[in-house]
Amino acid sequence: MTDQPILLQLSSRPEPYPPHVRQRMEVDAKDIIARYPQPRSALLPLLHLVQAEDGYVGGTGIDFCADQLGLTGAEVTAVATFYSMYRRVPTGDYHVGVCTNTLCAVMGGDAIYEALQQHLGVKHGETTDDGTITLEHIECNAACDYAPVIMVNWEFFDNQTPESALAIADALRAGHRVRPTRGAPLCTFRETARILAGFPDDRPGALDGAPGAPTLAGLQCATTEEEAS
Repeated sequence: MTDQPILLQLSSRPEPYPPHVRQRMEVDAKDIIARYPQPRSALLPLLHLVQAEDGYVGGTGIDFCADQLGLTGAEVTAVATFYSMYRRVPTGDYHVGVCTNTLCAVMGGDAIYEALQQHLGVKHGETTDDGTITLEHIECNAACDYAPVIMVNWEFFDNQTPESALAIADALRAGHRVRPTRGAPLCTFRETARILAGFPDDRPGALDGAPGAPTLAGLQCATTEEEAS
């Protein structure tokens, strides 16, 4: 039996947002919450609102969401840590996710991820020194017909190679405007988070595009078989 005291490693409460930031965010939060019959249903978009402000979901953002919805910090944290789209550490301007699930991996996803790690000098979840790119290997992008696929701020770059992926990374770090395979030119991670919070996406061409031939192949096959029968 020891007489040494047991010390609990308790962290201090996070600093709240400055008053002018909180007031601005509360206006947006009120808009979001009004969309739902039950306030707590607004938690997911509110977490995106926090990411739009901070670039990740930290203690300050968790407390903000809890206050807006009448939840505990533990309840908000449980949700924020369940979904991988909510980052727990600061994120660069561009979140580059390389799919390394089975199909993308065998089609070249593993090689792409390895090439990006070496080229950028970062590992999974790390950010380049200039704050531009955060690199991750991620789960299925639901675009297996275009494998291997990478996503930059959740926009698709299809049929990639190590060379094309490095060119994309270099263009992003050089400040060039980069357009994904489908959709509008990229915006920053924080701007993307605001769109995911449910605010308008005003980028020209944001809603342009249509499914490509690989995506429609199954439907076309089924239609042909139905007509033949």
